[in-house]
Amino acid sequence: MNRYGCEGLNIVISGGTSGIGLAVAEKMLRDEAAAVYLLGRSEERGAAAVKSLYEATGRQAVYLQCDVAVQEECQKTLAAMTDRVDVLVACAGVYAEERLEQVTEQSLTQIMDTNVKGTVYFLQAGLPYIRSGGSIVTVASDAGISGNYGCPVYCASKGAVVALTRALALDLAPGVRVNCVCPADVDTPLLHRQLQQCGESYNIEDMSSVYPLQRIANVDEIAHVICSVASPQNSFMTGSIIAVDGGLTAK
Repeated sequence: MNRYGCEGLNIVISGGTSGIGLAVAEKMLRDEAAAVYLLGRSEERGAAAVKSLYEATGRQAVYLQCDVAVQEECQKTLAAMTDRVDVLVACAGVYAEERLEQVTEQSLTQIMDTNVKGTVYFLQAGLPYIRSGGSIVTVASDAGISGNYGCPVYCASKGAVVALTRALALDLAPGVRVNCVCPADVDTPLLHRQLQQCGESYNIEDMSSVYPLQRIANVDEIAHVICSVASPQNSFMTGSIIAVDGGLTAK
């Protein structure tokens, strides 16, 4: 069943070896029979992702080792991969919970290198190969729209992705659509690392209580929105910033 109209398309996903990126890859393989390329830093996680996707879908994804925070790696990886890209999904990201007075040069660099530079370098490397009619989806956060407690630099990095998306939508029109999906809390390995880093001072139940829907998201819910936005069927959508947040930013 091809619910998104992406059959036969080449889909490249940064941060595709876990969490939201991996869920997008699974939908594109199982539902669309698309050609899926996963970019990530860890060969071990990449091999595990390819294996899990094959077990879940019966289809083979391609893993390519790449640190998106390094411009040259992005350029070499995209150049060696394919001569045509239909969809770029910029999903690589890191999170750190630090108040401004706790921020160090090292922690600032780590967040900005992955969340901002990594998004810029990945999209820049993909541009020569993305065909007219193609689609770019960036992944930011509700924190990039409305801010959040205790993580100002993370908020700033995701706000930069939102602004970048709007600017690229103008620059790349009418040939390429560019949109941004902004999830709130999602049950991913990244979230569980966050809970460990905070010393378990709060848990998923505490987080769920602030949402009108009284829960956090699962990865399939976010992946569905990303696939829908990327779909050629959404051909009049560009420059959109889509919150998928259980009603959080409506409060």
